Amino acid sequence: MLLVKLHAASGILGLLLILAFFLSTVASELSGDAEPNVSVKSWIVDMIPLLVLLPAGSGAGGNYLGRGRREAEIGWKRLRMLAAAINGVFILIPCALALKGWAVAGEFGGRFSALQAIKLVAGAWNIALLGYNLRDGLRLRRRGR
Repeated sequence: MLLVKLHAASGILGLLLILAFFLSTVASELSGDAEPNVSVKSWIVDMIPLLVLLPAGSGAGGNYLGRGRREAEIGWKRLRMLAAAINGVFILIPCALALKGWAVAGEFGGRFSALQAIKLVAGAWNIALLGYNLRDGLRLRRRGR
């Protein structure tokens, strides 16, 4: 029972953290000022370890809880977690590091905007993937009772 709660908590906190990154980024972009952009980019980079640990913990817990089960939702949850992890490691984290460097240097030109757009699309994709995993987790929980 504790593992179920830890799995759910880490998954929900991971999703909320990614959502906070996304919304903070949009707000800082809409402000039009450099200061909020630098602050948000620095905060995101500082939070990368937590961003990696929460979904990893949720995924590990989910793999353990789902062993031996054959529901379609479990297969989809695993596939979505893999896609979210690949997206995070190969797109979101490198984008966050580059954007922070450019923001700190005051380089808010075309390449900054282009990379920011890519990061927002990739972030929205991860929010959708993790949101679907939350939905399927709730379905599995109701079914398991």
